[in-house]
Amino acid sequence: MPLDVASLRARFPSLGSGIAHFDGPGGTQTPAIVGQAIAGVLSRPLSIRGTGIESEQNAEDAVVGFRSAVADLVGGDPRGIVFGRSATQITYDFSRHLAKTWGPGDEIVVSQLDHDANVRPWVQAAEAVGATVRWLALDPATADLRLDELDEVVTERTRLVAVTAASNLLGTRPQVARIAERAHAVGALVHVDGVHHAAHASIDVDALGADLYVCSAYKLFGPHCAALAASPALLETIVPDKLVPSTDVVPERFELGTLPYEILAGVTAAVDFTASISSAEGSRRARLADAHALVDAHELRMRDRLEAGLAHLGDRVTVHSIARDRTPTIFLTPHGIPADALSRTLRTRGILAPAGSFYAHETFRALATGAEGGLRVGIAAYTDDEDVDRLLTALDELV
Repeated sequence: MPLDVASLRARFPSLGSGIAHFDGPGGTQTPAIVGQAIAGVLSRPLSIRGTGIESEQNAEDAVVGFRSAVADLVGGDPRGIVFGRSATQITYDFSRHLAKTWGPGDEIVVSQLDHDANVRPWVQAAEAVGATVRWLALDPATADLRLDELDEVVTERTRLVAVTAASNLLGTRPQVARIAERAHAVGALVHVDGVHHAAHASIDVDALGADLYVCSAYKLFGPHCAALAASPALLETIVPDKLVPSTDVVPERFELGTLPYEILAGVTAAVDFTASISSAEGSRRARLADAHALVDAHELRMRDRLEAGLAHLGDRVTVHSIARDRTPTIFLTPHGIPADALSRTLRTRGILAPAGSFYAHETFRALATGAEGGLRVGIAAYTDDEDVDRLLTALDELV
């Protein structure tokens, strides 16, 4: 049975605005149930975590629920789920934690396919301790990484490889498992940016080979925050800077200060919302996998419809999202009109397709488009045929 998009859209109050949202890679719209969960926590008795009284238990339930929900989402262990304000923040934190054990002669590998949040923290941490930075290069002809150079880049000196599971700019899904296999063969850790990936795939951190996996709830119907998933055993070996009286227990020792319980409840609600897309029975983890299969089929159909329409524009646009394995995110440069001007005009028609390079600094440099930015069109579960047709009609008239 295909995804019932009309019923799904009805659960998002914001879609009543009439805006055709193609800005999902920067943050999806939020279903009513997520807002209700956040408000519910704030309106009930609430205090510092504990079990002695209702207000303490409500806080404890929010934390436990969050860790369980994210663990089900990624296929991890609830004891290895760390809350973060954003993917950038949590990656900076862990780059500093891990760099305490690095020094001259060590090598850190980053990629030209990544959002800068999975590049600059590692580059800066390596430079601070005298470690060497090496690069997995992007091939613009394939919009994918040059893995024929993998064995030369990842060596016996490599301590960590940081790579995206899906490019937030191009949608490319590189062969993370292959990269991780090489990294693990030389004893290196693998840090995977799953921020864009988690919105468009059923996640299995073990199958990816990710030692550390980061995702952001607001890219998958939830509130603005992030989470890092790792094995509790690995987290036990990582020593953060923290306050003396704060707990040394993982994962709490990585979470500075009091957690935002209402945000945690919103994340749990977002994961439950995704699971509810499935009509299957079974565990939440199983229902999430089934829901992703339904959503993936729908998003692929929308992507095919969009790409067919873009093909009719001919040489009026250049589409850079051409990798064999990719999410339903398309990055293109229009000819004859700057991308930012095109994006502004689309807004006047109630179509939100933003322009820029979207913090994918190294990716955009490697593409060498000759433009200052491009148009990013992101398809989400709630994107429908009318949205796509409105965009294609507008592009045909404006480009």
